[in-house]
Amino acid sequence: MRFMATYDLMETMRNTNQWLGATAQAIAAYPAFAMVPNPALQWMGAWGEVTERSFARMVAKPDWGIHSVTCADGRDHLVTVEKVIERPFGDLIHFNVQGREEKARKILLVAPMSGHYATLLRSTVQSLLPDSDLYITDWHNARDIPVSEGKFDIEDYTLYCVDFMKELGPDVHVIAVCQPAPLVLAATAYLAEMEPDAQPSTMTLIGGPIDPDATPTEVTDFGNRVTMGHLEETAIQRVGFKYAGVGRRVYPGLLQLTSFISMNLDTHAQAFQDQIMRAAQGQASDNDRHNRFYDEYLATMDMTAEFYLSTVERIFKDGEIARNEFVVDGHKVDIGKVSDVAVMIVEGEKDDISAPGQCLAALDLLTGLPDSKKANHLEPKAGHYGIFAGRAWRDNIRPLVLDFIDQNTRKGGAKLKVAT
Repeated sequence: MRFMATYDLMETMRNTNQWLGATAQAIAAYPAFAMVPNPALQWMGAWGEVTERSFARMVAKPDWGIHSVTCADGRDHLVTVEKVIERPFGDLIHFNVQGREEKARKILLVAPMSGHYATLLRSTVQSLLPDSDLYITDWHNARDIPVSEGKFDIEDYTLYCVDFMKELGPDVHVIAVCQPAPLVLAATAYLAEMEPDAQPSTMTLIGGPIDPDATPTEVTDFGNRVTMGHLEETAIQRVGFKYAGVGRRVYPGLLQLTSFISMNLDTHAQAFQDQIMRAAQGQASDNDRHNRFYDEYLATMDMTAEFYLSTVERIFKDGEIARNEFVVDGHKVDIGKVSDVAVMIVEGEKDDISAPGQCLAALDLLTGLPDSKKANHLEPKAGHYGIFAGRAWRDNIRPLVLDFIDQNTRKGGAKLKVAT
C-alpha cells in the first residue's frame, strides 16, 4: 500500500498545482482589480495560466488533431481515425483518408512505449499520410487498464507486433521508431520461423537500441550501472484509487516526466519563464510554439512494471537481442532466419539516446539476408528527435525511406487473420 500511497501523493501534488494555477488566474481576472491596474496582477494571472495548463496536460491524452490532408489531386480529404484491432494494452489504428484512390504503399508505424503517447509521432504521421495508406500502434496508458487484464512485458509487446503485421499482410512496410526497433526485429524473426508468409515487405528501424553497448550513451550507462532491485524499489509504484488500473504495478508517467525534465532542467525552466512573460504581455496563444510542444511533452503515460523492468534487464543489461538470444513465448527466435525482408537502418549523427552504431548492429544479426536487401543511412548533425520528426526527417530521411519502400515492395498475398 505504501507504493499506492506514493502514487496518490504524486497525483495530489499535480492536482494541487493545477488548482493553484487556476485559482491565481481567476483572482487576477477579478473585474474589480481592473480599476487599479497592477503589473503584479498581470504576472500572477500569466503564471496561473501557464501553470494550470501545464499540470492539466500531464494527465490528458493528446488528440491526433489531423482533420484533413491534401492529396495528389490537389483537394483536401477528410481523415478519420479507425480502430482495426482493439486489445487491452494497445490498438492498431488506421488513418482513413476519405475519398482518395487507394495507395500502393501500406505502412505500419510502430510507436514507442517509452513514456509518451503515440501522438508524439504526429508530425511523422502527417508527413507520411499524403503518400501512403497509414496504420500505427496506439499503446494504452497502464493506469487505465484493470489488473484483471494481466501482465504486459516485452514478449507481449512483441506478440502484439506479430499480430498487427499478420493482420495487415505481407505487403505492409513496417517503420519502427526508437524503443520498438529491437522488438520489431524480433517479431519479424518470429514470423520468419513460425509463419514466413506473413513477413512484411520491408522493415525500417529508426534510432533503436539493437545493441546498446555498441556505442554507449548516458542511457545505456544507466542501464548497466543500476541494479534491478534498486530500480524496482525506486521506480515502481501501484496505481492509486483514482484510475481503473488501481493496484497495477507501474512505472508512473509523472515519475518519468521528472526524469525527462531533470535532464535539461535549465532549458525547460527558461522556456516556462519566457512563456509566463509572453502570457503577461498578451503575446501567448492557445496554439503557439510553446504550447504545441509542451502539450505533447508533458502528457506522459504509465508503463507496466513488467514491461519497463524487462526492457532494462533483457535489452540493456543482458543484451538478448544483440546476442540473438531473445525468447518469445517460450520460443527462441533466430534473427538470422529473416531472409526475405528488406531492412533499412536510420541513425542520427548527434543522437545522444541511441547513438550511431546501436541500430546499425541489426544488419550484422541478419546473417540470412543478402546485402542487396540491406541499407543504412546516417543523417549528419541530426539528433534523436530529428531523425523521425524534425527537419532532417522531412527533407532528407523521409524521401529515402519511401524510395526504399518502393524499390522493395512485395506484391500479392492475402492478409492473415489473427485471434481477438
